[in-house]
Amino acid sequence: MADLKYYDIILRPVVTEKSMNSMAEKKYAFYVNPDATKTQIADAVEKMFAGTKVAKVNTMNLAGKNRARNTRAGRIEGSTAAKKKAIVQLTEDSADIEIFTGL
Repeated sequence: MADLKYYDIILRPVVTEKSMNSMAEKKYAFYVNPDATKTQIADAVEKMFAGTKVAKVNTMNLAGKNRARNTRAGRIEGSTAAKKKAIVQLTEDSADIEIFTGL
C-alpha cells in the first residue's frame, strides 16, 4: 500500500441532494482515495477541517461503469475508473465543515 498523506486521501466532496440533506445530521460525503482506510479517512478529515471530531466513517467501493463506442477502427470497449466514497459522521460538539456552507 502506498504511503498516503492526509491531503492525498480526500479527493472531493459529493454534492448531491441526498448528501446535502444528510448534513443536518452532521454526515458528510467525500470521494476518497481507493487505497485509504477508515482510520486514515477520519484522521484526514480532522486535520483538513479545523474543529471537527469524527464519530464514525462508513465507506463503499463503487465499481466503474462499462463503456463502449464505435470508431472507424472498430468497436472499443472499456470502463470508467472505480471510486471509493466515504460517509463521515461528526460528533455533536464538532464544528461544521465550511466547504458545504452556501451550497
